Amino acid sequence: MGGKHISKYITLISFIFLTGCSDEEVCIESDLVFLNNTIYTANSDQPKAELLAIKDDKIIYVGSASQVNSYDCGSNKVSSLESSFIYPGFIDAHAHLKGIGYRELNLNLQGAESLKSMLTQVKIYSNQVKTGEWIIGRGWIEKKWPEARFPTLGELDEISREKPIALERADGHAIIVNSLALKLAGIDRNTPDPIGGKIDKDEQGEPNGVLIDKASLLVESIIPRRSSSDEKKALKEGLNRTAKMGWTQLQDAGSPLSDFELLREIQKEEGLPIRIHMYVSDGEDALEFLEKGPILDSEHMLTARGIKLYADGAIGSRGAAFFEKYDDYETKGFLIFQKKETMPKLIKALIKGIQIQTHAIGDLANRVTLDWYEEAFNSVEPANRMIMDPRWRIEHSQNIQPIDQKRFADLAVIASMQPSHAIGDLHFAHERLGIERLNNAYTWRSLIDLGVLVAGGSDAPVEIGDPRIEFKAAIGRKDLDGYYQDYWNLDETVTRDEALYMFTKWAAYSVFEEDIKGTLEVGKLADLTIFSKDLMTIPEEEIMSSEIIMTVVGGKIVYSQ
Repeated sequence: MGGKHISKYITLISFIFLTGCSDEEVCIESDLVFLNNTIYTANSDQPKAELLAIKDDKIIYVGSASQVNSYDCGSNKVSSLESSFIYPGFIDAHAHLKGIGYRELNLNLQGAESLKSMLTQVKIYSNQVKTGEWIIGRGWIEKKWPEARFPTLGELDEISREKPIALERADGHAIIVNSLALKLAGIDRNTPDPIGGKIDKDEQGEPNGVLIDKASLLVESIIPRRSSSDEKKALKEGLNRTAKMGWTQLQDAGSPLSDFELLREIQKEEGLPIRIHMYVSDGEDALEFLEKGPILDSEHMLTARGIKLYADGAIGSRGAAFFEKYDDYETKGFLIFQKKETMPKLIKALIKGIQIQTHAIGDLANRVTLDWYEEAFNSVEPANRMIMDPRWRIEHSQNIQPIDQKRFADLAVIASMQPSHAIGDLHFAHERLGIERLNNAYTWRSLIDLGVLVAGGSDAPVEIGDPRIEFKAAIGRKDLDGYYQDYWNLDETVTRDEALYMFTKWAAYSVFEEDIKGTLEVGKLADLTIFSKDLMTIPEEEIMSSEIIMTVVGGKIVYSQ
């Protein structure tokens, strides 16, 4: 958020103004000083501190309270937030900014406790929509519904036959539509499945309204495009909500270049409340980006240096690609990308210094992605690479066979993982995959023990986007009610220090920024997340009651309780 908005946050905090120092002491000019807090630095050389001082956008002191007289003096603004706990700014290493904004602005089906309540929400919303206009919603997921099934075509037709309906599952890899939407898209029993997608059909061979992965584009491509002002409004909503949740940076996992330009406009007009590191979605924009190269920002607020590829779908919608078929479905999922199109992009990315991240969930998708990464690495001599250490990533990395877990380490591939997926999927993954394959699922502990860097994210708006949920899931591997099953492999949990690293210094490393943020050290950017409780010591069941007290980005308070 720009400087003109900061004053309203400052007034929410009780600052102490002290004047004067003794003749022997020198008052070190600071913009903001924190004392009487427990400070976790994520710096192994100095894990905890008692005093932190900021000047401009950087940390100028972090250490012992013995130096308090040098900072708690003069006209320095001193914040004494007793009983609060300071951490390096939490980083969401995988989320979708505009989707977060639209979730807040449009028909949000996230949190519906049953199929019946979800359909009621859609019905109420539809009454506000004119005949012929689209009813668009997102966020439904059946995993904890008592009905334990997808909505049906007939149920959507009962809501409306005069208004096309398209409701996206929370994972973003399947939509359910009504008959009018199918008709407008020209989808019938003779429509072939697109490469990388599936038109689900009933026993009579008629489309049943469920469109998986690339098949959803058949409908999405005919939905009227949102205006630039709508897109900008959604981005602003996403920015502000992300700051409120305590995140200081969001790594946007696949967006068009037009979003980057809108973010530039917002940055120029009013400033950005949080840092954005954007990956360009595969397609024409990615090809353009590969030609032009990275877009870097001297202030590190808005950066793009990578592209996002898609290997497969999701387990919930049965589009994730596995070696063996699903236990409750006739297919093995399917690969979305094709080698003849993908390999030239990988090679060019190495030459141009472009980072690659690839969505891969199933064990086959992870194997193929690693194979193609390795082939690209072997095809381009180090001397011909712009960056010696490309730090390519696999997003989600949900189901990986042991031989491929080791290949993550051997190839120095970053595993970008979202702990909340594990505590959601535990309710249905055993039905999709069977118990045996769950030994290869969400293997955070195994990957870390192999030396793989694991960057933590939330995948909002697929999930809530709350750092407390992600932290709790990483250390406990149980859902928010404490539920788990023995087959869910609690030995794959991580320590609290590791969970902190996943969302701070490891996430910073994943975008080449470990030298400027991710830990609280002198000279690094002053990004802080402040909680009301000590995440490193409180009982697991208390983590969700820890409130976000303040979010600080570059020394500016962008959110305060």
